[in-house]
Amino acid sequence: MRTPQCSEEFINQQRKLLKEQPDCGTAAYNLGVAALERGKLAEARAYFEEAVTTGSRMFEAWVNLGYIYFKEGDLEKVVEANRRAVEIEPRYARGYANMGFAYLQMARTEEAIAALEKALELNPEMVQAWANLANAYLQLDDVDKAIETGEKLVAFAPDFALAHNNLAFAYYKKQDYARAIAHVDIARGLGFEVPPAFLAALEPYRDK
Repeated sequence: MRTPQCSEEFINQQRKLLKEQPDCGTAAYNLGVAALERGKLAEARAYFEEAVTTGSRMFEAWVNLGYIYFKEGDLEKVVEANRRAVEIEPRYARGYANMGFAYLQMARTEEAIAALEKALELNPEMVQAWANLANAYLQLDDVDKAIETGEKLVAFAPDFALAHNNLAFAYYKKQDYARAIAHVDIARGLGFEVPPAFLAALEPYRDK
């Protein structure tokens, strides 16, 4: 999200500009960012929607709309907003990652995997996209792919606690309890709150 100087003076300037030039997508966008930074989601949504209807090719406005739609719980609109963003900017990895996350929440797993793989093709260092991809494979019960993905993630992000927790769960499903315990202990050491039920399930396999 591009952030303008959101002082009152700046906001007033942008409002004046938008009043004088109703089709000025940049002014509408800047006012949307200012409203978003102040936590005024409804106002921000109105400005971003105005920005994208001016014909401006502002993929950032669509991305910010996707964020607002997510906060409102409308996952279908999250997908649509980020789809519009990547249509404008096809190499915008975050747009694909956002689509993948929304698909994952809707249990549209194959679509989630396709979007997340595209995001990682464009930006292989997107930690959260790797984590979501591993979760998608777990949704499909493809434990081997979940483990492969999780191991790639912890190899370059060893301090990402969620990755260790998810990898522990994948190893548990594969009945590799020693590796599951090793990763869950790393996750806990990094401050992750592992679900108590999962810890209890692993307890019988710890060395006494």
